[in-house]
Amino acid sequence: AYVGEGLFYLFKLEGFDAQGERLKDARVIITRENFGCGSSREHAPWVFEVNDIHTVIAESYARIFRQNMFNCGMLAIELPKADIDALIALEQEANGYVEVEVNVPEQKLVARGNGREESFTFEVSPFDKALVDAGGWVEYADARY
Repeated sequence: AYVGEGLFYLFKLEGFDAQGERLKDARVIITRENFGCGSSREHAPWVFEVNDIHTVIAESYARIFRQNMFNCGMLAIELPKADIDALIALEQEANGYVEVEVNVPEQKLVARGNGREESFTFEVSPFDKALVDAGGWVEYADARY
């Protein structure tokens, strides 16, 4: 079975349609704390990657999941709870559709929806930025060693 078929397969939340059209267009996930807990293998970020989701924005991550995101060349942005609350409120106002623009070198992101715009700053270590720029750990190592 194709790993992408399992994205949110068993996820149950009122109003959430894992097979809906909106999710097919999603490229960024905005979520709460301890995202990725219980996942210690690269397969968890791969499910997002094969569905063209390369950025997750959360209050916090399970340590191994977060590092696997960067090792796969994907971006794991951490924002304070107040910022996540603002992003989720914007998403709700926009009926589930928010455009998110991420500028990794400047460590800034802009979210737009419902005629409003919110800006946020985040921190990513220079090494994690290098992993994202290279496309992941393997590509990073191939270019340097």
